[in-house]
Amino acid sequence: MPGFKDNANSVAKNKNAKFSRIHPDTDSDDIVISGMAGKFPNCHNVAEYEYKLYNKIDMIDDDERRWRHFHPELPKRLGKIYDIEKFDATFFGVHFKQSHAMDPQIRMLVEVAYETIIDAGVNPKSLRGTRTGVYIGCCLSESEKAWLYEKDTSSGFGITGCNRAMAANRISYSLGLEGPSFVVDTACSSSMYAFDNAFSAFCNGEIDAAIIGGSNLCLHPFVTLQFARLGVLAPDGYCRPFDKNASGYTRSEAISCLFLQRKRNAKRVYATVVYSKTNCDGHKAEGITYPSGKLQEQLLREFYQEIDVLPENLGFMEAHSTGTKVGDPEECRAIDNVLCSQRSTPLLVGSVKSNVGHAEPTSGICSLIKACFAFETGKIAPNINFTEIKSEISALAEGRMIVVKDITNLEKPYIGVSSFGFGGANAHGLLKGFDKTKINHGVPDDDLPRLITWAGRTEESVNVILDSIQGKPLDAEFISLLHNIQNEDVTGLVFRGYGIFAKDGNTSAKCLARDVHHYSGIKRPIVWVFSGMGSQWTEMGSSLMAIPKFRESIERCQKVLESKGLNLIEILTSTDATIFDNILHSFVGIAAVQIGLVDLLRSLNIEPDYIIGHSVGELGCGYADDAFTPEQMILAAYSRGKVSLEVEKIKGSMAAIGMGYKKIVNMLPEKIEVACHNSAESCTISGPAEDVEKFVNELKSRGIFAKEVPCSNIAYHSRYIAHMGPQLLKYLKKIIPNPKPRSSKWLSSSVPESDWHQEGRNLCSAEYHTNNLLNSVLFEETFALLPN
Repeated sequence: MPGFKDNANSVAKNKNAKFSRIHPDTDSDDIVISGMAGKFPNCHNVAEYEYKLYNKIDMIDDDERRWRHFHPELPKRLGKIYDIEKFDATFFGVHFKQSHAMDPQIRMLVEVAYETIIDAGVNPKSLRGTRTGVYIGCCLSESEKAWLYEKDTSSGFGITGCNRAMAANRISYSLGLEGPSFVVDTACSSSMYAFDNAFSAFCNGEIDAAIIGGSNLCLHPFVTLQFARLGVLAPDGYCRPFDKNASGYTRSEAISCLFLQRKRNAKRVYATVVYSKTNCDGHKAEGITYPSGKLQEQLLREFYQEIDVLPENLGFMEAHSTGTKVGDPEECRAIDNVLCSQRSTPLLVGSVKSNVGHAEPTSGICSLIKACFAFETGKIAPNINFTEIKSEISALAEGRMIVVKDITNLEKPYIGVSSFGFGGANAHGLLKGFDKTKINHGVPDDDLPRLITWAGRTEESVNVILDSIQGKPLDAEFISLLHNIQNEDVTGLVFRGYGIFAKDGNTSAKCLARDVHHYSGIKRPIVWVFSGMGSQWTEMGSSLMAIPKFRESIERCQKVLESKGLNLIEILTSTDATIFDNILHSFVGIAAVQIGLVDLLRSLNIEPDYIIGHSVGELGCGYADDAFTPEQMILAAYSRGKVSLEVEKIKGSMAAIGMGYKKIVNMLPEKIEVACHNSAESCTISGPAEDVEKFVNELKSRGIFAKEVPCSNIAYHSRYIAHMGPQLLKYLKKIIPNPKPRSSKWLSSSVPESDWHQEGRNLCSAEYHTNNLLNSVLFEETFALLPN
């Protein structure tokens, strides 16, 4: 997976600070590509784009979903994207009337910009109010004629829907971004000029992050006819960069964006932006559309003179090369003169336009994304439609440059990307691959199951994410990245789901459980329920000890109990089935696990709205309510067990009964009491062992559930242990010298609600917890107080 820094904190730079355009102050100041998204011909997303590039699948076709093949001068083949008629206006805060009078490329840019932020592992909500710039390359709007000149709309939505400034401004508006926001139009180099503007803004300290993008839709046949008559289109619709049969390019659509950040803020890194530079041809005797190899050469020469990167270290050059008769030779000559003469090995070159056509103002982003694929996979995607080199390009003919026509290893760390506009606007950028050996992971890679939660607009969108994890390596970093994206609630994501995944064999993930439901928007309260005696079991801490935060808490408790002669870690991880026959082990074991779980949940920023404890579980309430330190809680549990062993008492027993307190109270023998009101259908009885056994057998004979529970022969929460109270109170007073008030979160199960605010009973005190041991557990009555 792409590298990222887990739990990286956003470090804001002084807005007046200045940075060197060429040499950043520190490695953390590097500008990186951290997110990418897009729609490409016959590709719904970046993943499909990557698959088709590496599998040599031509993304251009000749179907008629844009217009009928009615004109002989129009090439039949055209690059077309999917779903231009779709838009989630409500989610992006666009009035439905506006959405129906909106240039499709503008609304699709909003969607793709959002996706690229998500891909960076960032919650878009966290960018509101930040100095995030938006720089969009955009030229023609082939739909504005319909909205502005052919339809009589009195609303004015046509202006706000088709004005090209909105290609950038609408993104800033929808996402609440307060950095620079504008559209760049330099024809075919527009998105690379957008890239350069963002790079300059970073270097000048103007922005903290940037969305750069480009859009191109081919919606009107007469625009394509103009290009055909200009002589730049291939009549057969095949784009053949560097090939002897090249006769022009194929027009193509794409909507794509990149997210740029400082390296210190990035959660993932596709590539480092080393440098960017632009120039213009100026006046040319041949005409404005004729490419100037001289000025392209000058740009490259100045570019590589200004940075500390030798041409020898360039692993690949993603050329602009569109397959035109004049453009390819001029560009290759410039590359040859500047770079090849300083290399000992041939320079690998390619152009994504062979695979995807020429997306004009968006073509630069298409090339940058291809370069990111090469860094991620270590392989360069091949050109297609290439059979034989163009003989006029001497660098190819003489072997100083080699066209990548099969998947090829990327041997060097740098990739150059060029883009040229037909009006003479030239641009070049240099990317460097991210050294994944230097990633500060910060996330343990272990065999623990992973919980993945996700929210989406539809049930299908949630399942897409959960499905994508199944069968792939269970990458703890990637899961942390997913969680970071949704660390804040996003309005409008009305379906919520989860999946629990574990390693299947060595690496692949298998789903243990999953579910997706509609989310009403109503936040249900979080209740922490702390269990009582009977919840202990052999090895109950073994798996949890693999979690660093939990283990840290247990080790802290271990130090406290060492002076008492107890080995807590052994108690929690032992395979001895009799380990909890010792009541002392049960009390400290339950308490320690509760301390560890509270600490773990709080490390995940999960806080309860209410806390309830059952019997000894109220010690857990005391810790969760910040009324106990961990040391106080574990010693209180130890004291509870100690007094249970020290004080003489009858041989008692307790049993779980499948009837509520109100039903069983009149059936009880004289010597037996209801110790715990569990629910309307459950209670726990307590009394002399012989009487409890007899009553349990009687209930069973009547078909009523009844089962004795392990309690070390002590009849807790009954009159038979009343004499234990003074000794426990004595111990607890030493542990709790200055009791703290119980908060309103703590719903007491050992004091009736009417008495909660009485003096003494509103404290987490020695008296309170002594009363807890001696009196009935009113769990049923307390739980009924929770809001629905």
